[in-house]
Amino acid sequence: MNKPINTSKAPAAIGPYSQAIEAGNMIFVSGQIPFVPETMTLVSEDVQDQTKQSLENLKAILEEAGYTLNDVVKTTVFIKDMNEFGLINEVYAKYFTDNKPARACVEVARLPKDVKVEIDAVAVK
Repeated sequence: MNKPINTSKAPAAIGPYSQAIEAGNMIFVSGQIPFVPETMTLVSEDVQDQTKQSLENLKAILEEAGYTLNDVVKTTVFIKDMNEFGLINEVYAKYFTDNKPARACVEVARLPKDVKVEIDAVAVK
């Protein structure tokens, strides 16, 4: 049975979807944008701040379901400007130290709320 996961420690969904769905021993976390959960506003215009906030939001959802970043097996990073790839990686590498999940990183024309980065994940226990 699929179980929706929701926490107030991450931004509320801004559309008809769940923050995450747990299916068996797996969790599928929807793309997280860099909104501060308490205010639902953008953390800042800085891409590194945005990357950190997106990862903090992802981490909060995982923790709500009893998972950690070490359980993540795959992420997708959507970025507005591939020229900021290195800056994003600097922050990303601080979150995935021992366990480096498989990853795709793609530049996109536009992201929700015109943010610079969005990150989703799949984790397995």
